[in-house]
Amino acid sequence: MAPAPWDQLPSQDTLFVLVTGANSGIGFGICERLIDEYLTTRSLSSHLVLIPTTRSVQKSQETINGLRAHAKKFAATSKTLRSRAGDTNYDPKQATRRIHILSVQIDLCNLPTISAAANQLISGTVSSPSTDDDDDAFISLHDVHIPRLDSVIFNAGMGGWYGLDWSKVVHNFVTAGIVAATTWPTFKGATAGAVVNPLPSSSSKEKEPPVLGQVFCANVFGHYLFAHKLLPLLSRPSSSSSEIPPPGRIIWETSIEPDWPCLSLDDFQAIKTNAAYESTKRLTDVLALTSSLPASTPYVESYLNSEKQATTTPPKIYLVHPGVVQTTLFPLNAFMYFWYTVVLYLTRLLGSPWHPITGYNGACAPAWLALQEQAWLDSVDADRIKWGSSTNVWGECRVRKTEVDGWGWEGKVEDVKELKRQGKLSGRKPGATDLTEERLVEFKSLGAECWKRMEKLREEWEARTEGRK
Repeated sequence: MAPAPWDQLPSQDTLFVLVTGANSGIGFGICERLIDEYLTTRSLSSHLVLIPTTRSVQKSQETINGLRAHAKKFAATSKTLRSRAGDTNYDPKQATRRIHILSVQIDLCNLPTISAAANQLISGTVSSPSTDDDDDAFISLHDVHIPRLDSVIFNAGMGGWYGLDWSKVVHNFVTAGIVAATTWPTFKGATAGAVVNPLPSSSSKEKEPPVLGQVFCANVFGHYLFAHKLLPLLSRPSSSSSEIPPPGRIIWETSIEPDWPCLSLDDFQAIKTNAAYESTKRLTDVLALTSSLPASTPYVESYLNSEKQATTTPPKIYLVHPGVVQTTLFPLNAFMYFWYTVVLYLTRLLGSPWHPITGYNGACAPAWLALQEQAWLDSVDADRIKWGSSTNVWGECRVRKTEVDGWGWEGKVEDVKELKRQGKLSGRKPGATDLTEERLVEFKSLGAECWKRMEKLREEWEARTEGRK
């Protein structure tokens, strides 16, 4: 196994971040933003190890090439980097050689690839060879070991839409207005009912191969299994030593759109095989926000611990959303894509705080959460807040707390006057219902039951996977 540039560095001078679905859109933007903000905020001797995942070797190489090109451009043009170096002879390569981009392949609807990717990261090695022998802006890495993961950002997923439901487009804009219609649209046509066999290459004695909902598997369950398998890299030894880095972070990326206030236990059964995009994101909200509550503890401990890791500190779970971003996740032809983008910019000019629009701007909250100091996150109970990417009318990014139906902004009932004073009501969904103690209790109970059922589902599918080896 080859030595890596980070092997001899203290943990505070290294950061290891994995981003799923990083070959385009918001995932690629998250990687770009992590590079920029890491270089401009961390010490000049620190190293960022970025691991974007894709579904093929070719996409991985294209992603690495694209991110390297971005890093080179940023290092060459950033006035902040040049100023921090304090040297008139500043060499951009001083910055880029501290950025290491590796990649593994994973298909979240194919359980064997999830296990393979996790095993490679835990027990195997990864490589990132240079594609240009004359370019020494980056260090070529061959067969290096990943010692830990500080954050995994679960961005990959699918919409499961076929396009616009034109019968609803006009009605949505006329009755709700342009801001609400482009923030919480009701006109997307969903292809509910698509299923996949998550064990496609395995033989089975069963008459019919077991299936899961494709959208559920891509958006929720595949990531859920992946995080559990990555526990050896996300957990930390139980010690008060300052040399041990903070617990790893599991950062779930959801959406501002989820609008399923009545997610019930019967709905959970349907989600597994007949899920729409919004329902999977609502389920993600419920799971993430209740992960640190007492009622969920038995199931979360089962998920974040294993017999081999009884004396470790488990990772923490956080929740983010990118706001409204124009990506290819929603299928539109070039003509409609252009006009939909125009409408999104118009909506932002009208005062919507939830329209970052570009993948880079939408990456504001995920990148911020991966880079934020652990002590600060703990001080504000950040694991009980849905952090959103927000912008002003000029496109300047910021991170905002986001209201979740049945949970509020921070998992507590707050006075409306105080909410208004804090500016939380700006950008609120029209017709939103104020949180009550009764609804909060229902949300917490639902969270515990969802955790229980997800753990049961994980155990069932892991047994199937093990049985087919």
